[in-house]
Amino acid sequence: MGIKTYLLAASAVLAATLGTSRVRACGGTFCDSGPTAMPVDQTGENILFVMNGTEVEAHIQIQYEGEAERFAWVIPLPAVPVLEVGSQPLFVNLLNGTVPSYGFRTRFCGGAQRPVPVNGGSGPGSDGSVDTKPPLIVIRETVGAFDVAVLKGGTATEVSSWLSSNGYQQIPSAAAILDGYVTRGYVFAAIKLRGGAGVDEIHPLVVRYLGNEPCVPLKLTAVAAVEDMGVRAFFLGSGRVVPTNYKHVELNPVRIAWSTFADNYEQVVSRAMDSAVVNGRGFVTEYAGPSNVVLRQGIYSTNWRAAAFVGITVTTVVDELVRQGLGQCSGAQCTFSHPLVLPLLHEFLPVPAGLDEGGFYSCLSCYADRVDTAKWSDVGFAVAFQERIVVPGRQANERLERYPYLTRLYTTISPAEMSEDPTFHQRADLAPVPAQRVASRMVTPKIGFEVSDGRIVALAGATEWPEFASQMPWVERVEEIPSSGEPIELVDNTSLIDLLLEDHNRQLGFSTDSCTPGAGGTGGTAGTFGIGGTGGIGGSGAAGRGGGTPAPNGTTGSEASGGCACGVSRGTTSWSLALAFALVLTARRRLAKSRRPG
Repeated sequence: MGIKTYLLAASAVLAATLGTSRVRACGGTFCDSGPTAMPVDQTGENILFVMNGTEVEAHIQIQYEGEAERFAWVIPLPAVPVLEVGSQPLFVNLLNGTVPSYGFRTRFCGGAQRPVPVNGGSGPGSDGSVDTKPPLIVIRETVGAFDVAVLKGGTATEVSSWLSSNGYQQIPSAAAILDGYVTRGYVFAAIKLRGGAGVDEIHPLVVRYLGNEPCVPLKLTAVAAVEDMGVRAFFLGSGRVVPTNYKHVELNPVRIAWSTFADNYEQVVSRAMDSAVVNGRGFVTEYAGPSNVVLRQGIYSTNWRAAAFVGITVTTVVDELVRQGLGQCSGAQCTFSHPLVLPLLHEFLPVPAGLDEGGFYSCLSCYADRVDTAKWSDVGFAVAFQERIVVPGRQANERLERYPYLTRLYTTISPAEMSEDPTFHQRADLAPVPAQRVASRMVTPKIGFEVSDGRIVALAGATEWPEFASQMPWVERVEEIPSSGEPIELVDNTSLIDLLLEDHNRQLGFSTDSCTPGAGGTGGTAGTFGIGGTGGIGGSGAAGRGGGTPAPNGTTGSEASGGCACGVSRGTTSWSLALAFALVLTARRRLAKSRRPG
């Protein structure tokens, strides 16, 4: 029987105040004319599983808005854990490198007129303390910006009492949730921000444990989840990962609004997950392929040297950060490339009252007499720099070098659908899935979009995507993918989609006689595109300003990998850790869902 490890975020489970956050990550879009293209927005919390066959390593991105003293987690674990500081730049680059993006090229066919071009575009340690009554505190340690206490033993009531007396606010169902773990002998890692630490110091956490079956415990999440909560999981390993006990879903490309760069993507995913066969329990593969799509820039540099800050003159700290490539100052303004550099400065070199932050850090020597010497510690700064920036970056870079394959899965799910915990497994033999999807905009002079394999969608106007009748499915295909053998096809809407699309095009009088799908068309051009690494958009095959690498035409993307079930696993003993309520931190409420066909 597999032993499953669950991650419980007390920020939701124990009713601390939650905030919402929205991250827009640009992985590159492409269009040779028209409004600025954008990739699909990033919403929800993110977790990365690193799988090597014997150990699962979970990197958990934490996003929180609210009062620092109210930030708290409780993580139930089957054994004493190893917790480490994670890398925020790793998640930024993961999102940027794999974000699904939709764009198009334009072909002018027959007598169509060309418009005027539009410009733009470390293991746990103990302090030796021993409690006199359960639960025992077997470990006290600081992990980056967090104070961690690991509790062992006691009843659910005693654990709950300890949490309450230590500032963990609870909800009525907390005791019942805790009891399920206490009866199985689990320990609890209670995590809070260090005293005096600000919300800007929050960083990812890494939890390592034996096993090979990652699992996301959505049954626990249902207590505090909202409608259509986004769940995104990444997997680094040797091959593609797919859901084990959830369906694998392929979206109907006709439903996606290519003309406006898939601005309805979230709606399409949500409605696809609502389809009768999926029943709210499915995942789409947003990317599956080589992990080298994740840029290394900003994750780690051999120029980062914590020892350089030992014995340093306090007024030259920012100068040293600039020398190491972590900052840049111009005039009375400094910018820092790593998200934890400025929080470190705030902690050890706080800005004196009445001074501008940019002015202070750009000229520390100008305000040497106002430096808070009680807060400054060269050794303390160096140790924190090593723990929060150097080591996590080096480890993240090593993981990307070691594991050649990256999978990105996504779903939206509501509380009523969280009756089963999704698990995943690896299928290295499955085909890759590209992140960049390109359509061909055909001007005949009427407008049509070739979205896939000769399938053309006629537009009534210049940009507005059709509002198809309810009979048009939201999914193209639904499958169950076993650990070996051919995928089991549950739904194939290909013929129905083609039939309804042909009728739609006929009613609009759209003809492709003068513009053969897949060709440049009479007097037309195929167009080219470029990919920007961090929000840039490149035309004519140029890389975007974000520093990304141009994607060749015909890019096929890469494979995905899968995980385990939160239940019995035959033939293997494993632990699986999963992100639960932390996913709620950035979930956003969308329209209430209802069951619809297809």
